[in-house]
Formats: sequence, C-alpha cells, structure tokens
Amino acid sequence: MGSTEDSHTTGTGRPTSRDVARLAGVSHTAVSFVFNGRADGNLSLATQERIRQAAAQLGYRPDPVARGLRRRRTAVIGLITDEIASSPFAGRLLRGAMETAWDSEHLVLTVDSGGDAAKEDAAVAELLDRRVDGIIYAAMSLRRVRVPEGLHRTHSVLANCLPEDNSLPAVIPAERAGGRTAARLLLEQGHQRIALVGGLDDIASVERLRGFRDALRAEGITVPKEWVVRTGGEISSGYEGAARLFDGAAVDRRPTGIFCYNDRVAAGVLHAATRLGIAVPDDLSVVGYDDQEHMAAFLAPPLTTIALPHRAMGEAATRLLLDAIDTGRTPPTATRRIACPVISRASVGPAPTP
Repeated sequence: MGSTEDSHTTGTGRPTSRDVARLAGVSHTAVSFVFNGRADGNLSLATQERIRQAAAQLGYRPDPVARGLRRRRTAVIGLITDEIASSPFAGRLLRGAMETAWDSEHLVLTVDSGGDAAKEDAAVAELLDRRVDGIIYAAMSLRRVRVPEGLHRTHSVLANCLPEDNSLPAVIPAERAGGRTAARLLLEQGHQRIALVGGLDDIASVERLRGFRDALRAEGITVPKEWVVRTGGEISSGYEGAARLFDGAAVDRRPTGIFCYNDRVAAGVLHAATRLGIAVPDDLSVVGYDDQEHMAAFLAPPLTTIALPHRAMGEAATRLLLDAIDTGRTPPTATRRIACPVISRASVGPAPTP
C-alpha cells in the first residue's frame, strides 16, 4: 500500500502531488522537481508554470514533515526569551524573527522562561527533543547572560544579550553609536550646554554615556560632572534629575539640551519642565532613547528619540541562524551591532539665544 503522497488524496481530501501531476499533464517526478527546488535545468519555465497553476487550482501544498525528513530538518527554529509577556519591545523582536523565518519556509516556536534558569535549561532540552533546526536566545534588556545548558548542541544565536563566556554569536544594538547620535542631534541645533539624565551601571547606560561623551569631546565640549545625573530608568528618575539640574540655577547656567537614558526618563524631564515653566523645545530640547511604543509619540511635546532596533535584531539573528543551518557551518562568535535609528518628533529645537 502506498504512502499518503502516493495515494489519490488523503483521508481528509487533501490534494497530493500525484493529483497535481494528473491535472498538469506531467509526471510525478516533474512535480517533485518544482517543489524540491530542482526544476531549473530539468524543466522548461512553461512546464514549471503549468505545474504551479495546477497546484494553486487544487490548493496543494507540499507536506512539510515529509520534506523535512528528506532534508533531515524540521523547518522549525526555537526562540527562548526571558519576558515575552511583559516587555513592550518583545512583539517587535518576535515579528522580525517570525517574518524572516517564514520567508525561508521556517516556523518559530517560542518559549517564555520568565527569566528562570531551570526553565531555560528545560526549554532547550524540549526544543532539542523536537529536533528544531536551531535556537535563538533573546533577552528583552541588554545584558550578559548565562548560556542555557544544551544551547551548544545545535546552531544557536543570541539576540539583545551577550554570552558570559563569549561562546556564541550575538546580535545587539549599537548603543555607543546611539549615544553619539543623540548628542549630535542637540549639537547640530546649536546646543553647547548639554546634560545627561538617568541610567545606572548596566551595559546600555555605560555605552550610551560613552557615545555621548565621544560626540561632545569631538566638538571640544566638556560636560560638567554634575550634569551627568545617574538617577535610574523610571519617570520619577527623570523628574528628579531635571529638578537637580534646574533647581535654583540661573537661566544662563542651566543646560539647554538633555539626553535621557530612555523614554520614561524623558517623560519625567518633560513633566519637570512643565512644572518649572520651561518650554520644550523653545527653552529646552529633550532627546529620549528606546522609542517606547504607546508612549514616546504621545508625550507633550511628542518625543524625539533614538529607537532600539528590536525588529531588526530579530531579523538579523534569524538570518544568521538560517545561514548556519543552510551551510552547516557554525557562525563566528563575533558580536554584530545593529544601528539605532533617529525618530524625529517635536522635542528638539534650536538652542535658545542668550
């Protein structure tokens, strides 16, 4: 007795490759050539088109399981992350990964570990048992991570995080370049008195501050120590930082531009400016970071910010993984940095004249 593909139709009436061959008036082998990527050089373009039209008319799709078994692949990649459910950026990274995978005829199986190391190890084991073609491990905030047990047993790439042992390739934002870009936005508008508010000692904070200092140093500007105000990453942190900068300071002794660690901090700075009667952007220009969905565009004024490239990271990590799967070669353990684009809105304007 033949296989499902050899019979006329499946038990559910699903059309088979033999149905397509019969309708197109070609051999079963010709249909196999078209759907296994071997048609060029074996079939004329007209015959290929006739087969595709017959397949479309019947609603035929190749059996991915059978095709995967022939290629010793499942056409599925795993994606493990620490906080899919709670991060405002998770959807962007997931969409980038899923759409890139789909374009290469792969599905993405996602697992949310909640940041639990034991769950991460178990998730890797489960994905390996399901014979996924490779795994992406993603973090929703940039940091160094412990590589989950078992991740080295398949093709693996990290997204938005760095391995503690430098053993795997990683795709992360170009944070230092983003800090330079933010400072240049203010410098290009004639601002000379520029402060930085927010952040702590995490990788993103350190790299953004380095880039900020790079850009100002290139223009011969020294930032007063008290104008780098490390208050944290929340709205209250921005309010507190702005209050420190402006409380009791004469107009000609206070900054005219502020680069904020993130958009939440920027929201606090804008709130403080309103309370103090400081007009944005006429008296003060503010640049955020992250382009946080449902927030940055709805502040008053709408916030000019540096976007975190979560979607692009998802796309790049998936392409890197798929290339390793296709070639069978482990990608180099280098770190790939993705540019952080400017999102221009209304919170930056020319420096006020004395």
